[in-house]
Amino acid sequence: MKTSVDKLSDTRVKLTVTVPFEELGPEIDQAYKAIAQQVNIPGFRRGKAPRQLIDARFGRGPILEQVVNDMLPTRYDAAVTENDLKVIGQPEIDVTKIEDNDVVEFTAEVDIRPEIEVPDFSKIKVTVPALKVDDEAVDAEIDNLRARFGELKDTRRKMKKGDFAILDIEATINGEKVEEASTEGISYEIGRDDLIEGLDKAIKGLKTGEEAEFTSEIQYGEHKGEEATIKVFVQQTKERKLPELDEEFVQMASEFDTVEELRESTKTQLEESKKAQQAADIRDEVLKAALDKTKFELPQAVVDEQVHNQLHQILGQLAHDETALAQLLEAQGTTREEFEKDSRENAENSVRTQLFLDAVADQEQPEVSQQELTDHILFTAQSYGMDPNQFIMQLQQSGQVANLFADVRRGKALAAAISRTTVKDDEGNKVDPNDYFGEIEEDDNAEVADES
Repeated sequence: MKTSVDKLSDTRVKLTVTVPFEELGPEIDQAYKAIAQQVNIPGFRRGKAPRQLIDARFGRGPILEQVVNDMLPTRYDAAVTENDLKVIGQPEIDVTKIEDNDVVEFTAEVDIRPEIEVPDFSKIKVTVPALKVDDEAVDAEIDNLRARFGELKDTRRKMKKGDFAILDIEATINGEKVEEASTEGISYEIGRDDLIEGLDKAIKGLKTGEEAEFTSEIQYGEHKGEEATIKVFVQQTKERKLPELDEEFVQMASEFDTVEELRESTKTQLEESKKAQQAADIRDEVLKAALDKTKFELPQAVVDEQVHNQLHQILGQLAHDETALAQLLEAQGTTREEFEKDSRENAENSVRTQLFLDAVADQEQPEVSQQELTDHILFTAQSYGMDPNQFIMQLQQSGQVANLFADVRRGKALAAAISRTTVKDDEGNKVDPNDYFGEIEEDDNAEVADES
């Protein structure tokens, strides 16, 4: 077998493969056996007809077609390995020559991973928010717990942040009511400021039975972007009464006996949460800084495929109803053009990050144990709300185990690289990334996961 590679761009090559017939003996034997099993020839048992008779009855065309179909996957894989190509995506294969008893030639155009120069992580410096858990944060978390057991009671006083109101809202443009921006009897918490821009400011300080009027921009629908007059009427106001923070409440709402125990536990949980957030911040900031130092071309076919898959997935959820998609986008205050633009930007960021992390993994060469792969599979199954055994079966049937293996490998490689960076918090304190991303000692007998 002879191969040659033509570079079409930094991310795409054309592979030409020439296979002489003397190398196709196993495929030719298999083709005759397969066709002999499929046809009935008088005087011969199924599968026992001689080759000469099959050729005379059906010609060499079906044999050659079967041979080519059988040899393409293995010869393509062998050519990729021989030329050390880091292919991504599916190839476009074209059989260019079939000369019986002589040679078969085909070409394969395929995207490849571009050459990526990984920056020196030891020169990367990032700043992340400081870990800060003070009494105010603990009080706020405990108040959230108290709020779950609180009661809403009617009030006649002026509304303030944290109160609830039942509102009637009417939006008009030039005296015409805008139905999609109008509603009656909606419950709203003062201070959320996520319903209509300017609503909180307009109703704060009102009482039950009072109303206010203000102007605001319509955020969705056919009047999106237009200025409207908003009239709001307060049907009812309620305030949340929190239970007293005492031992009786603590014992009812938690596994603790005293307020002090609850506070200590809450502080510990907040600290752990802050540490997890700081680790995520470090990862995000380092990855962003590394990507900013690294420029490479993206394989557009791979980006296009991700954009197509995202659109196909959404349309699939809508029974491929384009009208329903248009209505959904309108309700979200966006257009098809904006949606496709955002989808492409997201796809480009995703492909860029994955290609870069693959390059980091090639540099770091982390080992992935069977236990690490299993843990990742179980975690992923849990995130999808699936039974682990069913999830593993689906992975095996779809050939996706290798993708999860690659995910673990990328994560370990990035962790190793991050451990060499310099990190400070926004108060100027040095943060040791090894506290979060340091090397974990592997069991000497750990079984290394098979990538296949």
